[in-house]
Amino acid sequence: MLKIINLKAFFVACIATILTLLLVLIGSRSLQNFDAALVAYLFGTLFAIFGIVYRYIVWIQRPPTQLYFKNSFRILFSKEFVYYLLYVIKDFFKNIVVQNFIFKRGKKRGLAHIAMAIGCTIAFAITFPLTFGWIHFSLYPASGLDPHLEPIYTAHFFGFDVMHFPVKSVVGFLTFGALNWCSLLVIIGASYFLQKRLKDPGLIATQTFEGDILPLLLLILISLTGLGLTLDYEFMKGQTYEFMAVTHAFFVIVFLVWMPFGKFFHIIQRPAQIGAHIYRKVGKQRGMQVCKHTGKEYATQLHIADLKKLTRQLGFQLESKNGQSLLEYSPEGKRDLLAIAHLKARQESGTYFG
Repeated sequence: MLKIINLKAFFVACIATILTLLLVLIGSRSLQNFDAALVAYLFGTLFAIFGIVYRYIVWIQRPPTQLYFKNSFRILFSKEFVYYLLYVIKDFFKNIVVQNFIFKRGKKRGLAHIAMAIGCTIAFAITFPLTFGWIHFSLYPASGLDPHLEPIYTAHFFGFDVMHFPVKSVVGFLTFGALNWCSLLVIIGASYFLQKRLKDPGLIATQTFEGDILPLLLLILISLTGLGLTLDYEFMKGQTYEFMAVTHAFFVIVFLVWMPFGKFFHIIQRPAQIGAHIYRKVGKQRGMQVCKHTGKEYATQLHIADLKKLTRQLGFQLESKNGQSLLEYSPEGKRDLLAIAHLKARQESGTYFG
């Protein structure tokens, strides 16, 4: 078991989980403001945190990923820190917030993806603090004394009063209905991608159920059952509340448990792409590598130099006796050299076919 488990990742994941528990205790004022009905969500979230941190630490320990991480941070915190910091902010807004990289693959695809991203991000920002007891609402004492007064709620954050607002107000409508709007956005985005995956021949040929279909189904089912709770409360007087609550909790917990292992993990990985962009930008500034066979540029000199170090570290011998490396040839050049070698071998054997 000790050989299978990455001990460094295990300890870091344990620390992250313990710190989360401490923050739950602090934020909920020693569980005074913690809703016991959300205990299942809390355990699901803690499992997700442990799994995500463990997998992330394992991921960044891989030699190629570690290379990008170290060089990206080294470049960022160099003498040109201000320049690269502005680049990071710009790239974050462009590719993480606006998600320009998705819109390049199609306008409908981009709109669907950003709808799903906005819905999930806002839902996470609301549900996690509620689950941890960091945010809770209480009836303002003065409004409960007079039945003729409209009920006023107080929003608390880490036990401190933040604001008061009437239930039947714009703030109340937006606050208590926020998750409903998030659900609608997620359903729109996830449904678009689901129908694409069920109709597109290319996607059907390459996709898997657990890797591509299940994540979309989970998002849709979580959103539908969440909306079902509101519909039951507003129009059915809570007649099916227990069923809807248990069903919603089941899908949410499955989502949390699946998050570290499935496609959802790319949400955690995506910000690291900014580091790769910095690395590529610096590489282009320092010069491009030219293929020794085709004479065409195919990668940055920085990237090829680091690849040579990495392959040696991993035990791959890609250099010939005269010091030339296969990495100094582009993919096109390698294919040409392979074809030339095959031709030479057939010429020497005197047989071109068979």
